[in-house]
Amino acid sequence: MSLTAKDTPAPVAALSHLATPALLIVADRVDGNIAATLRLLGGDANRWRPHLKTSKLLWTMRRIREAGVRQAKCATTLELLTACQAGFENVLLAYPTVGPHVGVTRAIAERFPDVAVSALVESAEMVAPWRGSRVQLFIDLNSGMDRTGMAMPTAESVLGLVRAIEKTALRFAGLHFYDGHASGFPAAEVRAPVHAGYEHLLEMAVTIRDSGIDLPEIVTAGTPAFPHAADYQGFRDAGFLHRVSPGTVVYNDRKSLTQLPAGAGYQHAAFVLSSVVSLPGASRFTCDAGHKTVSADAGDPTCEVVGHERDYTPRHPSEEHLPVDLATGVPLPARGTLLFLVPTHVCPTVNNFDEAVIIENGTIAGIEKVTARGR
Repeated sequence: MSLTAKDTPAPVAALSHLATPALLIVADRVDGNIAATLRLLGGDANRWRPHLKTSKLLWTMRRIREAGVRQAKCATTLELLTACQAGFENVLLAYPTVGPHVGVTRAIAERFPDVAVSALVESAEMVAPWRGSRVQLFIDLNSGMDRTGMAMPTAESVLGLVRAIEKTALRFAGLHFYDGHASGFPAAEVRAPVHAGYEHLLEMAVTIRDSGIDLPEIVTAGTPAFPHAADYQGFRDAGFLHRVSPGTVVYNDRKSLTQLPAGAGYQHAAFVLSSVVSLPGASRFTCDAGHKTVSADAGDPTCEVVGHERDYTPRHPSEEHLPVDLATGVPLPARGTLLFLVPTHVCPTVNNFDEAVIIENGTIAGIEKVTARGR
């Protein structure tokens, strides 16, 4: 998706007094992205359990909640705490919880008795630390991504773990199946392997139910698999509650907009405002957006300069510096020139900032803390 001047969040003159680098979040685009997600889910807010690792701000979480979404998931206990403060009624800590993090999670669950707090387990030994708590437990299944979850799960092995949960008088909350490896499939071929994984998961779910065990929820799909999870009917046709958990969709980035339906109405809602700080060569300038500002985990280029896709090429960053090469014949910008950058991976980029500048109607509406930054 090529970005032009019309994609900028605000006129440069309205932001010229800001110290850079700065994180900009555009309020109406956040709201538009939330609305686009709900449209893809047929307007049913109960089908979306957004991953809040992207949102990070209490301000953003409250906007999701105000759109009617009552449930969420997260990756850290600080995100869990912030989600509870934002008013979510049901929050899954979707990360293997071990050691002191168990105690922190239990304490948050006690502090917010009206919130259904849940965690992941993948073996019987992970169940015991939750004994006596009000934390509910999802079983995490390895979807083929080989990152977390029960290895090579069968219905029988899952049933054994469900029974281990029930023996401790804890509530079995459902199955968690994160198919993030869908991002590695060719765009034209994603749907088939995603649906094949769901067919296998559906067989397992039916076996569990037929054994007399209630299966309250099935959670799948981050942003890469989301469009294909949204149109998968199998779980719902069989009477299961199927929730999807894309989170990047709230802000979007260079990568996510290649994975989402082109006509769905998604827009970039998060930008980094950066300044040109040096002119080290005839066809290169450097701006203040190194990898401590714009995350480099997704590889090069780490970002795109809005309005300059063809004539500015970001190169590999260092900690505080981002060198940018110019196309032949393109003049160097002046030192101090402000640039709008769209990250390749927005989630860790947001986590690089203490505060975000909120933009409404092309002007600064306020400054909000990146509440769940860090741990």
